[in-house]
Amino acid sequence: MSEVKNIETYKASDATVVTIGTFDGVHVGHQKIINRLIATGKEHNLKSVILTFFPHPRMVLQKDSNIKLINTIQERRDILDDLGLDYLLVKEFTKEFSRLSAEDFVKTILVDTLHAKKVIIGYDHRFGRNRNASIKDLKHFGTLYNFEVEEISAKDIDAVAVSSTKIRSALSIGDISKANAFLGYNFMLHGEVVKGKGLGRQLDFPTANLNIKEDYKLIPKQGSYIVRATIANKLVYGMMNIGVNPTVHGEKETIEIHFFNFSSDIYGRFIKVELLERLRDEQKFDHVDDLKYQLLKDKEIALKYIALHHA
Repeated sequence: MSEVKNIETYKASDATVVTIGTFDGVHVGHQKIINRLIATGKEHNLKSVILTFFPHPRMVLQKDSNIKLINTIQERRDILDDLGLDYLLVKEFTKEFSRLSAEDFVKTILVDTLHAKKVIIGYDHRFGRNRNASIKDLKHFGTLYNFEVEEISAKDIDAVAVSSTKIRSALSIGDISKANAFLGYNFMLHGEVVKGKGLGRQLDFPTANLNIKEDYKLIPKQGSYIVRATIANKLVYGMMNIGVNPTVHGEKETIEIHFFNFSSDIYGRFIKVELLERLRDEQKFDHVDDLKYQLLKDKEIALKYIALHHA
């Protein structure tokens, strides 16, 4: 896949089939649409293109928006890269761009820049200034500028919306199994390993503290999870805690991972952590020894799960 981080630098002259959207999560519903896009491209000798926007329009148009996304933009890129797409084009979403008329958007971007011969889009798609144009308008522009519009049915679009809602709801209650089932892959967190307070080491459970710079990234419910990561081409399993460490009077939420059978120094590295299963809610224990005992039980449960499902 070729990624163009700024559509203004896109210079290819290939005829394309295009779909437009945020595709947050790139879940199984999205994948159905993307697979249709790719298959259409191959059938008609067109390059398959996803046009997406970043920042999310609500981040720009609603400054107080507390929107949380299932994927960071980089995670979205990585997932799309694995699907066989030809081009991912990212258009920076600005207030100025939001004021572009529907026909100007079609002419300058879909026609002049992307050379679109086919656009695959949802039945309820709205675009242009104040989102005042509909798919009916897009079909009209298609006849003017010589491109076809294929409508994604209400059934498929509703399935996408329902899936996104269910994923966010599942993550909010820590139901990783359900979230992963709708995603079609394991929910992930990307971040830099930074130094913490060293409390885990004092408990004989040294941890890698994960710092996620993107404040819009959706973080699952606080608690403990079974996880895995690929570090230096090696698959490493462990358990992760999201929370404030109430037993030792913590106040700030942290993300800490204890990797099993792993002792390499990874401070400063950026790693991807996949969440496999939830262990329990975060608890406040009366004594640190009680916490250590619980961690030993968690590890035992995690190792049994890994042996059963990932051996």
